[in-house]
Amino acid sequence: MFRRILALTLLTATWPVQADAQIYAWRDPAGNLVLSDRRGNESAVSYDVPSTPQVRTTRPAAEPVVHERFEPLVQEHSARQSLRPDLVRAVIQVESGFNPRARSPKGAMGLMQLMPGTARDLGVQNAYDPGENIRGGTLYLRRLLDRFDGNEELALAAYNAGPEAVDRYGRRIPPYRETRDYVRKIGSATEVASASRPKAVIYKILETVDGVQTVRYSNQRPAAGTYEIIGR
Repeated sequence: MFRRILALTLLTATWPVQADAQIYAWRDPAGNLVLSDRRGNESAVSYDVPSTPQVRTTRPAAEPVVHERFEPLVQEHSARQSLRPDLVRAVIQVESGFNPRARSPKGAMGLMQLMPGTARDLGVQNAYDPGENIRGGTLYLRRLLDRFDGNEELALAAYNAGPEAVDRYGRRIPPYRETRDYVRKIGSATEVASASRPKAVIYKILETVDGVQTVRYSNQRPAAGTYEIIGR
């Protein structure tokens, strides 16, 4: 791997000088070497590459296609758990970079990086199945939001460090660098609600009364039935 990194460094040294950058290297679950300008794995080793030019490709990056592949699942399970789809997307991006086969050094699995014990508690049999993983991850995130009274910052901190850690520090974000960076990264992708920035939720509820479908609106999440979140 060192020889490949060295070759890449020597090659970039011959390009026009524009800016410094870092290259991250890690191996995917299949054992393949992955090189990227973004950290896609917690075990990635970084290498400084001075005077690196902008990256040029012969075809568009695949990231939007990856997002579209999982979008129906994100929409379905976000609605089931009364979550904002953009929040779920941000969690998936930060957790796994939309890689359904991702596995962390600690054993977290899949798109939303479920730990084995958490996956079992959520009824997830195959954490590498995108549908099961997003179902379990959104359910877990919903439980954390309920536990911390809708405070998304605390729920996200608990998703990363565990709810016990948040409780141990007086229901505040634990002073762990990883956890604080985690909440910050998600906050850079979508506005995150906290005690000082609460979000009001409006539910559009579809009900059938005497065979006639009616619509009503409420700020209380219905216990059952079909509904849609239309305002925050």
